[in-house]
Amino acid sequence: MSQNRERNDRKTGKKPGFRGKSPESADAPRKGGWNPNPTTKAFNPAAPRPSRGKVDADNFVWGRHPVLAALANPARQGMGRLLASPDRAVELERDNLTHGHVVEVMEPQLLDRMLPAGAVHQGLVFKVQPLEGVALADIAEPAEGVIVMLDQLTDPQNVGAIFRSALAFGARGIIVQDRHSPALAGALAKAAAGATERLPCARVTNLSRALETLAEHGWRAVGLDGTSDETLETALDSRPTILVLGSEGDGIRRLVAEHCDVLARIPMPGGFESLNVSNAAAVALYEVTRAQRPA
Repeated sequence: MSQNRERNDRKTGKKPGFRGKSPESADAPRKGGWNPNPTTKAFNPAAPRPSRGKVDADNFVWGRHPVLAALANPARQGMGRLLASPDRAVELERDNLTHGHVVEVMEPQLLDRMLPAGAVHQGLVFKVQPLEGVALADIAEPAEGVIVMLDQLTDPQNVGAIFRSALAFGARGIIVQDRHSPALAGALAKAAAGATERLPCARVTNLSRALETLAEHGWRAVGLDGTSDETLETALDSRPTILVLGSEGDGIRRLVAEHCDVLARIPMPGGFESLNVSNAAAVALYEVTRAQRPA
């Protein structure tokens, strides 16, 4: 894994008042008054545009896959506002995708203004509180398969992509530290393409203590560390595995690393060690599931 870091308009002056006829030629532009034939101004793409204001992305889920997954999640029943463009509203009603939610039809331009700049909503927006998560015990038993633990990963795109990979490879759930992880909404939910609604997530106060608890239930922790002498292939076996991933900048913190049974690296024979943490997670999850596959 890489060691590189992840990571009004103001008008001044007085308003021009009404003026009578100017002694100047009627064809000449008037000064200070309304000009019926103003000079066309060249478009300046670098000119500042009006701000849409600060948007709390944690209260929104947007995009077709994330919103449909949120609507289908039983934990969301009776929650939030479902906003859709006219075309999407027809689709939701026709295909019975609302799951009891009332659709509020809104033009796409108005949806744009509700979300952060650049948000690709595809005509679907769900205004709702972030999921609270599950208890650690809910994913600790039975001890089988793989759990992913994220140590202070804060980039929503990376965390969302890891959720997507973890669901694809059949992980039992994801563990994050409550104070140092983004909400399961906004850009994270968009990057996860609905995985945050289907994969259990436990938010814990202390990752080290969580590893101790999981060890008591039969789990083995394997931390990803690009400086380790041991490769991931040799470190893995068929036992229930917690795959521990640290931030791209600092990696796994010392106390968390000390609670891992082994630290391992992904060998990169190309000599270009710059795997993004979400890409590294996908590779590692594949290796874990391969190691646990029955002979």
